[in-house]
Amino acid sequence: MTNYTKSTNFATKDALASGNALKIVKGTEIDTEFNNIATAVATKADLASPTFTGTPVAPTASGGTSTTQLATTAFVQAALSALYPVGAIYINATSSTNPATSLGFGTWTAFGAGRVMVGFDSGNALFDTAEETGGSADAIVPSHTHTATSTVTDPTHNHSYTQPSAGSLVANINGTGSGAVSGTTGSASTGITVATSVSTTGVSVTNTNYQPYITVYMWKRTA
Repeated sequence: MTNYTKSTNFATKDALASGNALKIVKGTEIDTEFNNIATAVATKADLASPTFTGTPVAPTASGGTSTTQLATTAFVQAALSALYPVGAIYINATSSTNPATSLGFGTWTAFGAGRVMVGFDSGNALFDTAEETGGSADAIVPSHTHTATSTVTDPTHNHSYTQPSAGSLVANINGTGSGAVSGTTGSASTGITVATSVSTTGVSVTNTNYQPYITVYMWKRTA
């Protein structure tokens, strides 16, 4: 017990000559030692369910230890630091406090303002580099042209007719016979014209190109 100091050195009494009054062990000496020991014991924690005060110190377990050994603050800090290495992202839905304050380690900077995160994809040039940015919040239709082709079938046609010939008219007048001359008119088209229009679609406005989202605080550990 580090806070106990013995008041009487009983071993030295053995070397004293017989008859020396100091050779005698006195009850007061024993009582003093007992009181000193009782005082020292009272300052110690019990083995069962102890309650510590002050700033108790314990050995720090090595990283990755998974036993019933006590976890010191140093062990906890090391475990958290390993969980959030440099480059890690910390997200909080309600608090804007810098993680250096809440976690107690590292240097952190605000990250990804106004952007969502997407997974790394080595097969896509848009997502094959860490922290690559792209996309737009605005739905702007690029300048483009629509073409259309219309085909109209309008075949020409003829009108047929029948009229009496000059000879048949004379014969009919004389009562001697009848006759007629047949023919067709010249061909012509109707002159129909066709107009084709192409409808447009899409919008060109700002802040309409968002996926469903929720706003949070994001921080990146830089050191």
